[in-house]
Amino acid sequence: MGERILIIEDEDGIARVLTLELEHEGYEVGRAIDGRTGLEMAIGGEWDLVLLDVMLPELNGIEVLRRLRQNDHAVPVILLTARDTVPDKVSGFEHGANDYVTKPFAMEELLARVRNLLRIFKASRDGESEDVLRIGDLTIELITRKVFRKDHAIDLTPREFELLLYLARHRNEEKTRDEILSDVWGYEYIGDTNVVDVYIRYLRQKMDKGYRHKLLHTVRGVGYMLREPEA
Repeated sequence: MGERILIIEDEDGIARVLTLELEHEGYEVGRAIDGRTGLEMAIGGEWDLVLLDVMLPELNGIEVLRRLRQNDHAVPVILLTARDTVPDKVSGFEHGANDYVTKPFAMEELLARVRNLLRIFKASRDGESEDVLRIGDLTIELITRKVFRKDHAIDLTPREFELLLYLARHRNEEKTRDEILSDVWGYEYIGDTNVVDVYIRYLRQKMDKGYRHKLLHTVRGVGYMLREPEA
């Protein structure tokens, strides 16, 4: 049985696309079309994540979020909204949002954020701390999806971030191209394994170029590895 995601969204077109994409990824999906129903479903059901639109009838998304947290409900919430102003974002985070996606959004990015939050909360439930990963002078912030090498911020695409996060979680392990494709791109990916080489090159340009100690290493005849620098 897949993880359960609740969509609280009044726009039918967006909700249908989200449902199809999430179900294709193996999630179980429920939907509410207004804030009041969504709040009742969120509190009364066992959900692994909520996708919450801000502009909703009955109760707006921020109010739904506020009441959800008042009930000590810790389900991770990603806000979906057409608003992109700083006060709106701040309000969302202050009321307990875990992430924020502005419409129109790229589906690949949203799915990456969903996977990221689900992993973080699963690790938390299992007693593991995974808010931040550090490998040498590389810092990966899982909730904000920010990456730093020393004090330098590294701007990554959603796929680059997923690849880096995968290698970071398996640091010092040799990973084949097929393993990387299966775990990062998905079992149903149809394409050449050269795409892994391309994205490794992108990562090297962004996070290793100009640094004496390289973190990304090619394992000849095998694949790649993110290796911690020796103390």
